[in-house]
Amino acid sequence: MLGLMQDRPLLISSILEHAARNHGGAKIVSARPNGSLVRHTWPQVAARAAQLAHALTARGVKQGERIATLAWNEHRHLEVYYGVSSMGAVLHTVNPRLFPDQIAFILKDAADTHLFVDPTLMKGAEALADHLPGSLRTIVVMGTEAEIPDPCPLRGRFEVVAQESLIAGQPGHFDWPELDERSASSLCYTSGTTGDPKGVLYSHRSTVIHGISVLQKDVFNIGAEDVVMPVVPMFHVNGWGIPYAAAMAGASLVMPGPKLDPASLHRLFEEEGVTFSAGVPTIWTALLQWLRADPSRRFRHPPRLVVGGTALPTPINAGFLKEYGINIRHAWGMTELSPLGTANARLPQNADWDADRFLDYARKQGRALFGIELRVRDGEGKEIPHDGVAFGELEVRGPWVAKQYFNRPGDPAFTGDGWFRTGDVVTVDELGCIEIVDRAKDVIKSGGEWISSITLENLILGHPAVAQAAVIGIHHSKWDERPLLLIVPKPGTSPTPQDILGYYEGKVAKWWIPDQVEFVDSLPLTATGKLWKADLKRTYRDRSAG
Repeated sequence: MLGLMQDRPLLISSILEHAARNHGGAKIVSARPNGSLVRHTWPQVAARAAQLAHALTARGVKQGERIATLAWNEHRHLEVYYGVSSMGAVLHTVNPRLFPDQIAFILKDAADTHLFVDPTLMKGAEALADHLPGSLRTIVVMGTEAEIPDPCPLRGRFEVVAQESLIAGQPGHFDWPELDERSASSLCYTSGTTGDPKGVLYSHRSTVIHGISVLQKDVFNIGAEDVVMPVVPMFHVNGWGIPYAAAMAGASLVMPGPKLDPASLHRLFEEEGVTFSAGVPTIWTALLQWLRADPSRRFRHPPRLVVGGTALPTPINAGFLKEYGINIRHAWGMTELSPLGTANARLPQNADWDADRFLDYARKQGRALFGIELRVRDGEGKEIPHDGVAFGELEVRGPWVAKQYFNRPGDPAFTGDGWFRTGDVVTVDELGCIEIVDRAKDVIKSGGEWISSITLENLILGHPAVAQAAVIGIHHSKWDERPLLLIVPKPGTSPTPQDILGYYEGKVAKWWIPDQVEFVDSLPLTATGKLWKADLKRTYRDRSAG
């Protein structure tokens, strides 16, 4: 017997219509590169998204056609988000920080027909001119005609038009099609640090369910009264779902644009009354350093912050909480998970822990959101005990988890019984909270035992003379691999190897302590700001520890 309930598809267009119909008082604030602010409302965003859909339809854009963006967090990008997906085409967000050959590969793999480009990124697009795919017909500059470069080298090869000209005169209402909720809505590629980037093709259904899930109190805890500033880029896994979740809640959105320096962000926090924001550790670390540089820099109303991407060192979290009254919640996810999979919020079992005790626990990536199932297996395929000590590779499944990559059937990241192998090596404690201790490809195998490079990196970042750190495995004739520690010292400091290694005493097992320390001027980073371990391994592949 089936239930007698109405069956309405879960569509991105319904999110936009809800926000426009019920939350006209919310504000959409977009920061321009010159520091000026542009203001809209959800009804205005909905009208402009409808105009865009009409314009693309008139140009022959069909359902399932990929439409790419090379853009920052600003209102025109938000309009493309909703207009493209709602009409049945596929929004393809491209990370402008990727290397040129990766961007070229991604555009060709997706076979995009239109490319929307922020005016500040036109030089990068022009540099790609000889490598753009044959499927591409039109470059849309996300601004006015005056913001198209003159001369524009892309003209002649492609049609170049301004977004404002494209939508001018189009109706502000669109009869959004009633799509199959399993239809593709957006496409995002992994950063491709160990090979070509891989595309993850999201559906309307997966995107809507994910958006509802991240609104929960123990995740982002967003409501209609919130003012939400996604510092995480909209080209990074759909902005962690925030552009959708904020509209569902009817919250206000503050879009910071290309300027993510601490002074610019703090101005938006204060002037717009931001109550919630999400970003990667490098953003919050830089903000804390900027705040500390001047005692007069404070927050009138401390916002709630979420961090993800990589682990946030406990001293940074402690600095925000104890000095500025700001709580930072750790979350974890991946492109393949839309991206959220876990969040670290208190449970009844640790509700009475004092701040210091929970700060130490808050470094963990958290427990599964409803809808996400976790499985952690060791090298023999056996599930590990939930004791916070044993570790293995994390596997996940759920309604917003990819089942295969775009154009890549049969990838070994997906198991035969329907799980996605994340490549993250984790522990699980008795409360179900995971802690990432390494990537499967980065864990150091010494004498048949595993050493977590991430644990060693996070610990040494607590040393007062260490600005950045990386740990990689190098060859050892007896133990197979031993850890090499690479350190970028803080300006004005001159630590010694003995001083650095001594910091580990009593914090990890003696056999975990690296055999060698090397001081370097900088460490290579990926386009998403993570340590580029693959590059380090190539650089030190001939190094031996003994």
